[in-house]
Amino acid sequence: MSDETITCGCGASHEAGPDGRRAVGVDPELKQKNLHRLRRIEGQVRGLQKMVEEERYCADILVQLSSVQEALRGVSRSLMKNHLEHCATHAIRQGGDEARAMYDEVVDLMYKHVR
Repeated sequence: MSDETITCGCGASHEAGPDGRRAVGVDPELKQKNLHRLRRIEGQVRGLQKMVEEERYCADILVQLSSVQEALRGVSRSLMKNHLEHCATHAIRQGGDEARAMYDEVVDLMYKHVR
């Protein structure tokens, strides 16, 4: 665990995570919205498990799966936007190796994100 303290774009200080990385800025309201969405998705997945256990009609399960996938895409878009607005912007402004690494990371994320 790192002893390094990081000051976020929001002005709050946080200890770095075990890998030394931490979000540069996370809007508390955005964080709560994403957590709420993820809890709702968790409930939807439990509902899907029950539907499979009960051998419900395949088309009904597929419709619910599509709903969960779209909900996850929504959380993903929200996190990507936050990453670009805060973490990527911060790294790119630093320049040098940090900026080059961030450009590579963003390109990789975009390719993974559009699948």
